[in-house]
Amino acid sequence: MAASAQHNRLAWLPNFICVIRMLLVVPVVWFLVRAQYQIALALVLTAGISDWLDGYLARRFGWMSRIGGLLDPLADKLLFISVFAALAWSGLVPGWLFAIVLARDLVIVSGAIAYEYLIGPVDPRPSRVGKLNTVIALLYLFFVIAWQVWGWPPAITVTVTGAAVFVVSLVSGLHYVLTWSRLALRVRAA
Repeated sequence: MAASAQHNRLAWLPNFICVIRMLLVVPVVWFLVRAQYQIALALVLTAGISDWLDGYLARRFGWMSRIGGLLDPLADKLLFISVFAALAWSGLVPGWLFAIVLARDLVIVSGAIAYEYLIGPVDPRPSRVGKLNTVIALLYLFFVIAWQVWGWPPAITVTVTGAAVFVVSLVSGLHYVLTWSRLALRVRAA
């Protein structure tokens, strides 16, 4: 009984880690716009590890909650869009690519909010194509910053990964719109 109570007392930990990840956005952006790429890269990697850690703890110990299910993607999007914006502002990422990534996320978030208020609770689990989009986009951001730090990977790798971000952002955005629209129509009809 005491072990179970101790176990449940730590159920707040994944959400706390998630909030810390959100707070990392400010220093990450600060160091990116000041061209202090080594520190920014270390903080981005720390955020990535924290994302893995809070997810692992939530799944491993059953510390999943509705708030955690909403906080985690919010923290990811906040960091993701902020890093993209800082890199676009610095001229390291094309502005048009940032605009597409931002538009995709705005459409998804707006759709989720509309669904929540008009239809019912949103299940914030990402689709496979959404996960692929996140992985490719994070890899691209890592490559852009790593290029500034180490001159690695080759520039063609950065370009190809950026093109992949463009394609997968469009495909995943369309996928979310179609999937949630079909679900909304099905729920409304029932």
